[in-house]
Amino acid sequence: MKNSLLFILLFLLYSGSCIQKEKTKEAIWDTIITDTIQYHPVRLDKNGNILPWYSSDQGESYDTVIALVWDFWKNIEIDSNGLRYYMNHQVWRPEHDMRGLGGDQINMALSSWTLLYHYTGDRSVVDNMVYMADEYLQRSLSDSSAAWPFLPFPYNTDVHSGKYDGDMRNGKGFLQPDKAGNFGFELVNLYKITGDQKYLDAAIRIASILASKTRPGDAEKSPLPFRVNAETGEPGLFYSNMDPGKVESSTLYTANWTGTLMLFQEMNRFDPVNANSYQKSFDIILDWMKNYPLKTNKWGPFFEDIPGWSNTQTNAVTFVMFIMLNRDLFTEWENDVKGIFEWTYQELGNHEYEKYGVTVMNEQTAYRVPGNSHSSRQASMELRYTLLSGDTTYKPNAFRTLNWATYTVDWDGKNRYIRDDIWLTDGYGDYIRHYLRAMGTFPELAPSHKNKLLSSSSVITDIEYSVDMITYQTFDTSSYEVLRLTKKPKEIISGNYKLVENQDIRNNCWTWTPLKTGGILRISHTDLNRISIIMK
Repeated sequence: MKNSLLFILLFLLYSGSCIQKEKTKEAIWDTIITDTIQYHPVRLDKNGNILPWYSSDQGESYDTVIALVWDFWKNIEIDSNGLRYYMNHQVWRPEHDMRGLGGDQINMALSSWTLLYHYTGDRSVVDNMVYMADEYLQRSLSDSSAAWPFLPFPYNTDVHSGKYDGDMRNGKGFLQPDKAGNFGFELVNLYKITGDQKYLDAAIRIASILASKTRPGDAEKSPLPFRVNAETGEPGLFYSNMDPGKVESSTLYTANWTGTLMLFQEMNRFDPVNANSYQKSFDIILDWMKNYPLKTNKWGPFFEDIPGWSNTQTNAVTFVMFIMLNRDLFTEWENDVKGIFEWTYQELGNHEYEKYGVTVMNEQTAYRVPGNSHSSRQASMELRYTLLSGDTTYKPNAFRTLNWATYTVDWDGKNRYIRDDIWLTDGYGDYIRHYLRAMGTFPELAPSHKNKLLSSSSVITDIEYSVDMITYQTFDTSSYEVLRLTKKPKEIISGNYKLVENQDIRNNCWTWTPLKTGGILRISHTDLNRISIIMK
């Protein structure tokens, strides 16, 4: 028996050495080591830096984790009250976790699926958006007679009641205005995709209430509170992290106003009668963001389950996105962005994976654990900054961070937070969008073996992929798209109009940048909103 075991051991050692010799013949070959991150053995390149878990090819790997995560979400079970599991719970467990909805869970999913639809062309993505929005609108809004009417409650205090009626920590009757602003913005996008007026009407009601409640803030209170009693208008309370029964302070402060600012921007277009009110509120919040959190890095709370005060990476880096989308509003935008990045690395940078060449991001100061969505958010915004500024300081770590975050996805689509649970926020809605944004910024990160629309300055309302053609429609007639294609298109048309190929991107023209496999297509169009890309 011992001789047999020795023979087997020697065979395995010999076989392993032969395999290793074969590996060295390929310059791109990666090394798989015995260490694991979450579900998978770690893969390293020849320099010892982390690669994605699925493949040495980033595009193939990112495309795979996106598909796995979406498939898990799409096929999640029906809960005991007839709703999809993610409409009741913030954490997935096979035995069903008994915590209720995540505060921004529906909004995050709507945000990601808006991008996922144009990436996949899968109409079931839009169907899922409609399902979530319809159920949430029906079951979550505060009473029309309340001090804060028509706003969504973020939590179902009775988990399987099918009713969202309060806040996880403050209980029934309390809502979070920042999450209401996020929901309103996503409803505008859903209106653009579906054309259903009820989504725009709901968004206008949310925007008008938030605008009417906006007041100048200071170092201790933001222009809108973090938690508020919908009926009375009284602010909510922070409970001690150490003693859950002890009140620390009122919840008057958060810096998570990017969604609300973007909602107000949309209202200037969709509710022009009240444009002055929206603009005034927009200016108040933006001035406060510039004078306080941007200077002090006091970013404040975001998550509903944390009992006390915390500064969160979500609030800080989401505002980075707003800065880069509105550079004309920030005279020193590059310094502003770098200042926030420096704060995140100083306060929330996680160094336990530096042996693999990567620094990832902890979630918040009250929970210093590296997050799949937080790290990928950081990476996507660092790549956006790289593109806009030409400063490549953050680019190598951003690529490796995206690689690192693939390890949290299992083969069946479970996406588990490191040393924690399968959160339906961090692992799903607040995960996919960061990979899609990264691909839209650096199309080289998209899969080379597929045709994919990666980004648009407008919302894509309809898209169809076929072997010979890609046809899509934008909500706005003037728009700019970026695609990665397997080969150069034959022609690009809109109706009877043929767009012109040009070396420089101009109105109603397209440019082609060849890559080792396929290339990058950029399209700019004015007064046209239905585009057909002819591949043969």
